[in-house]
Amino acid sequence: MIIVAGVDDSEHGETAARRAIVFARRNDAELHLVHVLHLPASLLTALANVPAPVEEYSTAQRRAVWDRIGPIADTWPEGTVHRVDLEGYPPDTLTRYAEEVGADLIVVGSRGRGDLAALFLGSTSHRILHLATCDVLIARSEDET
Repeated sequence: MIIVAGVDDSEHGETAARRAIVFARRNDAELHLVHVLHLPASLLTALANVPAPVEEYSTAQRRAVWDRIGPIADTWPEGTVHRVDLEGYPPDTLTRYAEEVGADLIVVGSRGRGDLAALFLGSTSHRILHLATCDVLIARSEDET
């Protein structure tokens, strides 16, 4: 069994990683923790006139994600955990990756960047539900229950 979990540097990213590890342990599964970096066109345009290169932003974002999610991944030393960095629109990129690796389950948090971003970008978990060719688990944080 292969489980793909979409993670970011939020509490909901942590929840998705923890829940994915629980399911991976129960099913002796291979786990892929996937962070998808998304740089909207408006941000790229704004950064074009700023001395700080986009690559520095990308590196800092990836570091923030793995600084937060890495210790969670390390709680399962006996299992196979792949840490994957991709770029693109998160729901599309995550579901495409899951299909490429033959995932049986995608795990995502119920929220990511926040309600305001979801208003403009759409809900990642909602879009994944409609795009995925495998089962999807939307993991809720403790404060949502």
